[in-house]
Formats: sequence, C-alpha cells, structure tokens
Amino acid sequence: MEITPLLWGITIALIVGLLLFDYIFHVRKAHVPTIREAAIWSAVYVGIALLFGLMFFAVGDTAHAVEYYAGYLTEKALSVDNLFVFLVIMASFQVPREYQQKVLLFGITFALISRTAFILVGAAIIEAWSDVFYLFGILLLLIAGQQLKGELTGDKDKDEADNIMVRTATKILPAHDEYVEDKLFTRVNGKLLITPMLLVMVAIGATDLLFAFDSIPAIFGLTQEPYIVFTATAFSLMGLRQLYFLIDGLLDRLVYLSYGLAAILGFIGVKLILHALHENNLPFINQGANVPVAEVPTNISLVVIMVILLVTVLLSLYSPKGKALRALQNAERFAFRYTKLDEDAPAQERAEAEERMDRWTQAAEQVAPKFREELIEHKDRYSQIIRTAHETRLASAQAAGRQAPVSEDIVEQNGPSL
Repeated sequence: MEITPLLWGITIALIVGLLLFDYIFHVRKAHVPTIREAAIWSAVYVGIALLFGLMFFAVGDTAHAVEYYAGYLTEKALSVDNLFVFLVIMASFQVPREYQQKVLLFGITFALISRTAFILVGAAIIEAWSDVFYLFGILLLLIAGQQLKGELTGDKDKDEADNIMVRTATKILPAHDEYVEDKLFTRVNGKLLITPMLLVMVAIGATDLLFAFDSIPAIFGLTQEPYIVFTATAFSLMGLRQLYFLIDGLLDRLVYLSYGLAAILGFIGVKLILHALHENNLPFINQGANVPVAEVPTNISLVVIMVILLVTVLLSLYSPKGKALRALQNAERFAFRYTKLDEDAPAQERAEAEERMDRWTQAAEQVAPKFREELIEHKDRYSQIIRTAHETRLASAQAAGRQAPVSEDIVEQNGPSL
C-alpha cells in the first residue's frame, strides 16, 4: 500500500476530528460519565482502531496490517499503564471526579502532539543512522529492567505531582488553593492566579514526555514505517479517557501489568538489537559487516505480545494476589455503598446491600496477612469505612428489632483486623 500525502492528510483530519468531537460534545460540560456512556464510546474508539487496520488487509498489504495491530496492542498496553500514573497525579491534586475527564483529554492531546514530534525525530534519525536501533534496544532493556526492579523492590512511589514543570509554573504565577470550576486561571482581589486545574495538566504533560521514551522506541521495534507508527500510537490514545472511567475499578486489579509490560519491552528491546546486528554498520562489531542473526518476524511479535498480555490479565485477576485485592476492594466498596443507602430504602434493596457487604467482608477477613499489608494503602481509612458500615447495619437492625450477624473483627475497639 502506497503511503501518499493525501492519505496522511485524511488520517490527520480524522484524528483531529475525533479529538474535537470529544472536546465539544463530551468534556465541555463537566460531568462524570456513566458506565454505559464509557462502555459505548470505548467500544466505538476500539472499533474504529480495529477497522482501520482492516484497510491494509483490504488492499492486500498484510505486512503493514500485522505491524499496525502489533503496534496498536503494544501502545494500548503502555497507555493503560500510563492511566495508573494519571490516577496518582489526579489523586495528589485531589481533582474532583467531574473534572477528571477534561484533565485526561488534555493529557491525551498533549501525548498525541509530543509523540508525533518524537516519531518525526525518530524517523529522521533512523533514516540518517540505522545503527540507532542499538540505542533503542538498550534503552528498552534498561526501562524493562527498571520497571521490573521497581516491582520487585516495591520502590515505585514517586510524587508525580512534584516535578520541575509544576514548580516552574508556580514560580511564574502564584497558585490558588482551590478549584474554580474547571478554569485554569482566576482572579482574587485583582491578582491573576493559576488554579490547581492548570497545575495538574502541567504535571500530566510533563509525565507524558517521559512516557514517550519507552513508547516510541517500542513501536519502532515493530515497524519502521512512520505512518504505521503514527496511526497505531494515535488510535491507542483515542478513547483512553472513556476507558479510564470504564475500567476504573479494574485498573487496580491488574497487579501484574507492570511485569507484563516489562516482558514486552524486554522482548522488543532484544528484537531491536537483533535487527541492528542484522543491519550492522558499526566498525567495532564484526568489522562493520552485517551479523548473520535470525530476526523475529512481526507476525511472531504480534502473537508474543498478545500471549503476554493475556497471561498478565489472567494472572492479575485469578492469582491469589489478584483475588485478595478483589476481596479487599469489594469489601470497602460495598461497605461504603451501604452507608449511603437512604433511610427509606426498600427492604429488598437493603437486604441485597447487606448480603453483598457481608459476603465480601468475610472474603476480606480470609485474605492472608501478607496481602493485607501489601494491598491496603490507607489502613485507618479502610478500617473506618468497614466499621462504620457494620455499625450502621447493627443500629438499623436494633431499631427494627432484629438481630444482625456482625463480624467480631469489625466491632473490636481498634477496628477490624483488615
């Protein structure tokens, strides 16, 4: 398939149109998307991305189709990992829930712009110096090792909100302490101030730049066609905002996602180095001649990436650690929901809420102590939520003249052992 300037123009117009549609119809009015809204639009954007790949099959360009899907899957997985960091940043700035999708859309737009710049620079470097694949491969192996080290040692906690761009922004203009709707600037006593909304966008923009250092080399390891690199990256970012709200509760359950991404980055790093050896021009390696090594075909790369992602998700959801996290999260979630029931809630609704709360509380109490210590970040808050819910239930039962089974852990003076 010939990549013409017309094709580039149509593709860019399509992506810009999708972004404008999001800005005009989805985030102009601050609101929290419903699960149904998030599911529908996530499916729409994923569908568009998958249909786009079929275009290559339609014209008989199987090679580019496989490269596109391999790149799309890799970039999508890395984008989901980015959502974890976005979550940390927004929690650090205490972004109100209804404003989060505007922050996310800004992050996606900035990522698209910054990664497009990286793609153009990367393509120019590859054209001028093919041995840059050695550097790309080593960079990915270092990133994979660093990510794996962070998981194994637990040294992952960084204040993503406290970076140099945020500190610079606050020096240029004084910051206001509170959000003023979703405005970026406000005036207090005639003085122009930046709001936390602008600061969180600056923090996410700075973090996006760091993400590009593993994202772009990774996809160049699967294809050297700039058009494929751009479209796979762009479509992987589109719909990320809706996906965030759709899998909000699931994000934390992907406990082994970092291991999977480390494996993918390591695999692509090795693939890049093999490719560099096969096309070697460095005089100190095999006297500047090509090294006869076997390269990994792109269709094999696609299968490897799919298998790694599938195994990662299944292990995250069904391993003992994944099941423990699910029990702890659901115990907290359904306990909190119970306390929010209206006093005049129907008896059946209250009974169903009690049943779910009891079931998951019991499951949480059976979680191994090592998982409790590792998975519960704010133990006092967690215990208070559980205790309050069951005390509310006990008071409700006593008022109704009935007996409610309550866990011994929950009525202890110092809170539950969870």
